Amino acid sequence: MSTLAGILGNNHENIKEKYGLVRGFGLLQATALNMSNMVGVGPFITIPLIIASMGGPQCMLGWLVGGVLALCDGLVWSELAAAMPGTGGTYLYLREAFRKTQLGGILPFLFIWQFIFSGPLEIASGYIGFAQYVGYFWRGMGPTGTRLVSLALGTLVILLLYRRINAVGRLTVVLWVGMLITVLWVISSGLSHFNPRVVFDFPPNAFKFSLGFVMGLGHAMGIAMYDFLGYYDICYVGGEVRNPERVIPRAIIYSVIAVGAIYSLTNLSMIAVVPWREAMHSNFIASQFMEKLYDTRAAVVVTLVVLWTAFASVFALLLGYSRIPYAAALEGHFFKPFARLHPSGKFPHVSLLVMGILSIIGSLWSLDEVISALLTSRILIQFLTQVFALQYLRKHRSEIILPFRMWLYPLPSIIAFVGWACIFATSGWKFVGFGLLTLVAGVIAYGIWTRFSPGESQTA
Repeated sequence: MSTLAGILGNNHENIKEKYGLVRGFGLLQATALNMSNMVGVGPFITIPLIIASMGGPQCMLGWLVGGVLALCDGLVWSELAAAMPGTGGTYLYLREAFRKTQLGGILPFLFIWQFIFSGPLEIASGYIGFAQYVGYFWRGMGPTGTRLVSLALGTLVILLLYRRINAVGRLTVVLWVGMLITVLWVISSGLSHFNPRVVFDFPPNAFKFSLGFVMGLGHAMGIAMYDFLGYYDICYVGGEVRNPERVIPRAIIYSVIAVGAIYSLTNLSMIAVVPWREAMHSNFIASQFMEKLYDTRAAVVVTLVVLWTAFASVFALLLGYSRIPYAAALEGHFFKPFARLHPSGKFPHVSLLVMGILSIIGSLWSLDEVISALLTSRILIQFLTQVFALQYLRKHRSEIILPFRMWLYPLPSIIAFVGWACIFATSGWKFVGFGLLTLVAGVIAYGIWTRFSPGESQTA
């Protein structure tokens, strides 16, 4: 789950881009940006889910297949970013790739539209994770208590952000450093007590190929991709990357490999201490891990760190995400009310309230449901559409130079398409319907927008 340091910088760069970008990101900075956005509270709230998805330690296949998908999809991002190394990521790629067609207007709009739903769901996952770890102190909290904690946290974050904010970069740094220290603590502690018979205690027929196995693997892959989100964040500030055709692909590949290793080792370390049959039912596995390995004091420390990380994460996410519909509306590419600023605080209060309230509503679901809804709402309009955009560029936009071309083309793009389609199809009918409904509603909203704002829609 990304913490969107890149998005926080993105709005500032939109302003700078009008006057000329300074390409200051090298490979080290680009890789660090991606990794800082990928490593957050995610693994400490999703490890039980990924174990439960396949019913045993064979869930490690989910991390492996997810890593392959992230690498292949990362090559799609890399080729698009190298060809169009500006600010905006998907929004820019869809607008420019299909500029000469009607799709150049509707697809960027649909990207912002789905973000109105998927963004709050990503924030909601942080609220739920926070509430789950509060359960370590409030035993017997139950579903109602979890929702109340999520509601209280969501309200608090909105109130804290409903004011002029001059600096928030330190939160992102503290978030990343604190979580990195915690992850390394967990990994080193778990590996020092590694017992293969506990870790690889596979249930009967663990690898028997069946429909249930395929559905479980697809679900595990979806959870893994939720945790990998952020491997493409350097693309959002591509206009500031030196030698983007070289730096962006390497930054994506290095960050996916490094974070994949961190997540896999964290998973193995935890089930080396907390047996998987117990871990899959845990709401605060990091706390149980430390309590079993050391004592209650260590568990309290790691619980507080996870709570802080979750809070800092949702704070940064809502701050950054609320600026994206605002920026699009300000440039005439989305509904005008989202461009309104608070009269005294000079912050986008309409966008903030919409995103904040929707994130609170999203936190009423379970974590598993939120992750599935988040991914299915993004897959159709963002990830799959980008694969089509790349194919369209290669076939119909020969005037656009492609400084970087993915290796073994078109195999990585095919794997990316099939992988995302598999996650979408195995998410369950309810969430497939949610993804399709988001798309249909977006098309209707675009029709309404073009009817009442025809001048703006022509600039999209």
